[in-house]
Amino acid sequence: MIWRKARGVDGAGGTTAPTKTGVVKMRVKHKIIEINEELCNGCGQCVRACAEGAIQMVNGKARLVSEVYCDGLGACIGDCPMGAFEVVEREAEGFDEAAVHRHLQQPAGRNASGCPSAQAMTFAPAGTADSDSPVEPALGHWPVQIRLVSAAAPFLGGADITAADCVPVAYPAFHRDFVAGKVVLIGCPKFDDPKPYLERFVEIFSRNQVRRVTVVVMEVPCCQGLPVLVEQARAMAGVDVPVEKVVVSRDGRIVHRRLFSKDANKSGASVG
Repeated sequence: MIWRKARGVDGAGGTTAPTKTGVVKMRVKHKIIEINEELCNGCGQCVRACAEGAIQMVNGKARLVSEVYCDGLGACIGDCPMGAFEVVEREAEGFDEAAVHRHLQQPAGRNASGCPSAQAMTFAPAGTADSDSPVEPALGHWPVQIRLVSAAAPFLGGADITAADCVPVAYPAFHRDFVAGKVVLIGCPKFDDPKPYLERFVEIFSRNQVRRVTVVVMEVPCCQGLPVLVEQARAMAGVDVPVEKVVVSRDGRIVHRRLFSKDANKSGASVG
């Protein structure tokens, strides 16, 4: 293939290269995302973070599907838990906003090849357990992990949210009391980086008319971080969403619950 020097529209030097269709594409030096595949763990969070749909999961690894879709701003960097992304400056095809628009209209566009665990979906609760348990399954959406739930997920609009840690293991009636008719978000800020949790809740509060949040946590001290994050996110988003904290004992009993509002003077009383 023969390369020749060319001049970009801004006067910067660059190169052009013929494609299979005979169209000559300009290559100029500009900022663009570079992905370290050895660091990538295939979580797919970067796919949702890229508004242009430039990133897709291919064989379990994040790939830049086309240079023309990448604007080089690096919005995906902060969503990568492994540090596999960086913005570099190199010669590449220039960002094409019109191509991005066409790309996002296609089925294979934004989020189509993301991590399967992160694909937002709703469904009717099963209603019948597979065992003799008197508690029926009540979950009506997926995913449930906080970092996998996109703030743009349709089921978040006007939602009554339950945020919880490992309570479902200890509290046998979790589906009946905290899942039925609610959107469930599960996470553990003790072992995960709490910053992405905080950012996700801020975005959820900002983009959706959330009706209420119930934060259900275990009684042990290390599990008290989740309610704090939700309160911080609500304050940062500037919304007055009622937030109730429910504490569950290790033997599966509700030992404390309290309803809070944005105004501290409206905080509810403790319930033993």
